[in-house]
Amino acid sequence: MVRPAVLLKRTLIFVHRWIGVALSVIFLLWFASGIVMMYWSFPGVTAEQRLERLPVLNPDQIKVSPTAARAALGTDAPAGPPRLTSFDNRPAYRFGGRGGNAMVYADTGTAVDLVDEAMVDRAAVEWARRPLTDVKKRTVEEVDQWTVGMRNALPLQKYSFADGQQVYVNGDTAEVRQYTTTSSRVWAYLGAIPHWLYFTPLRKHQPEWFEFVVWSSLIGTITALIGVVIAVWMLSPSKRYRYAGAPTSIPYRGWKRWHTIIGLCFGVITLTWAFSGLLSMGPFPITDKLTELTVPAPTPDEGGTAGRGGRGGQRRGPNLAAALRGRVTGELSAYEEKDPRDAIASIRDFGAKELELTSFAGEPIYLATNGNGETRLVPVRGPPKASFDIEDVMRIVRNAAGESLADLRVMDSYDAYYLDRLRQSPLPVVYAEMNDAVRTRYYIDPKTARIVGNYSARNWVSRWLYHGLHSLDFPWLYNYRPLWDIVVITLMLGGTAICVTSLVLTWRVLARKLNALVRAHFKTPDEDLVHEVWR
Repeated sequence: MVRPAVLLKRTLIFVHRWIGVALSVIFLLWFASGIVMMYWSFPGVTAEQRLERLPVLNPDQIKVSPTAARAALGTDAPAGPPRLTSFDNRPAYRFGGRGGNAMVYADTGTAVDLVDEAMVDRAAVEWARRPLTDVKKRTVEEVDQWTVGMRNALPLQKYSFADGQQVYVNGDTAEVRQYTTTSSRVWAYLGAIPHWLYFTPLRKHQPEWFEFVVWSSLIGTITALIGVVIAVWMLSPSKRYRYAGAPTSIPYRGWKRWHTIIGLCFGVITLTWAFSGLLSMGPFPITDKLTELTVPAPTPDEGGTAGRGGRGGQRRGPNLAAALRGRVTGELSAYEEKDPRDAIASIRDFGAKELELTSFAGEPIYLATNGNGETRLVPVRGPPKASFDIEDVMRIVRNAAGESLADLRVMDSYDAYYLDRLRQSPLPVVYAEMNDAVRTRYYIDPKTARIVGNYSARNWVSRWLYHGLHSLDFPWLYNYRPLWDIVVITLMLGGTAICVTSLVLTWRVLARKLNALVRAHFKTPDEDLVHEVWR
C-alpha cells in the first residue's frame, strides 16, 4: 500500500508536470516580455504629447472674453470655468473639464459646431508633422491591434505615413485618439502585447480575454506554488542522492536537475509575480476581505479617500482640494480685471500653450503650461510667479484639516507611497497626513496647489501585494538605479530560465507520448526510426 505522503508527492508532481505543459509558453512570454515592459509599454496618446503639439498661444489672436465665450454656448454651456487652448490651430475656450468638447473660438467667438473632413486631415498632419500627400488614409470600423479597448470611439480615421507614423483621429471631434511609430509598435510586440496577451483576436472579446488572463494567472500561481513545494520536498540537505558518483541534494539529472536548481533559486519570485499579476486584473472579493481583516472601516467622521480598494459613496474627512481652490466669487466675471490676453502677454517668453482659469483660496488666478509641462501662475491681482508660497499652502491645509491633521511638512524626495520611476512627478510637495483610522496621506504640489497623490491604509493590497510584488518598487531598491534594474532583470532572467527548462521538459514528455501513439497506431517495425524522429 502506497503511503499517503508518497501518494501526495506523486500527485503534486503529476499536476505540476501537466499544468506546466499547458502554461510554459505563456509563462515564457510573461517573463521575457516583462523585461521589455520595464522600459517600453503599449503605445498611446499622452497628455505630454498633446501639449507638445499644440501651438503657442498668441495674445494678439485672443479677441473674446471667457464670459462672451460662455454666452456663445447659451444654455448648453457646461458648468465651471473654461480652459484656453487651441483647436484647428486657432485659440479656443474648452468648457466641461479636461475632456470637454464644448468649444468656442477665442478669435471670433463662434462655437465649434461642425468638424469636417478637412479639419480631421489637418489634425493628423499637424500631429505627425508630415504632408497629407505622404499618407494613406482609411476608416477603421473594427478594432485593430492598436485600438483594442477603444471600441466606443470607433469609427476612427487612420492615417499611415511613409515614415512609419500611424495617427488615429476621431472623425466627429478631430481628436487624436491613438498614435504609433515603427519603433513603438516593435517594442509593443516584444513587450506589452505578449505580456498583457493583447493579441487582437483574443483582446477584442473583452469578457473572454479577461477570463483567460485571470484563469491563466490563477492556475499559474497554483502551479508555481506546487513547484516550490516539490523542489523543497525533494531537496535533501544530508545529500542522500548520488550524481556523477558524488553525494548530492537533488535527485534529478539533466534538464530536470537544472529545472529544480533554478526553481529553488527563482521559484518564489515566480510565484509572487504570477500572484501579483492576478491581482492586477482585480479587484476581487479576496482583496476586500484582506483589507477588512487588517484595516478598520472608516466612519463618516474620519478622514480618508475612497481610492482603489476602498469604499466610495460618502465624503469623509477634509476636502483639501476645495479648500485650496476655493470658489471664485462672480465666477467668470472675476477674471475681467485681467483677461486671458493680458495674462498670456505678461508671460510671453514662457511660451504658454494652455491657460487654465482656476483659483487659489478663492482668489482668481491663471495657470499657464508650456510645451515642456512647466507651469506659471498669473494672479488676476498681481504679477506672474513660478509657485504658490509653501507657507500659504500649508496654512490652508492646516485650517481645512483642523484637528484631523497629524503631520504637515515639506517633502523633498519620494517615499513609499509617492514615487515615480521616471522621476517626473513634482518635488518638493507638501505632505499632509490625517489622524484618521486609515492614516490618509495627501501630496500637494505647491506650484499648482493640486493634490498630486494620496494614499490610505485601505489601499495596502494594491500598493504592496500588486505594485510591490509585481514591480518591486520598494524604496530601498527603487530609489537606487540602476540597482533596481539589475535586480529585476536578474530575477526576470531567472524566471525565463525556469520557463525554458520547462519547455524542454514539456517537449520531452510530449515526445514520449507521441512516440508511443505512433508505435501503437502504425505498428511500425522500424522503432529505431520512430525513436530518432521524436528524440
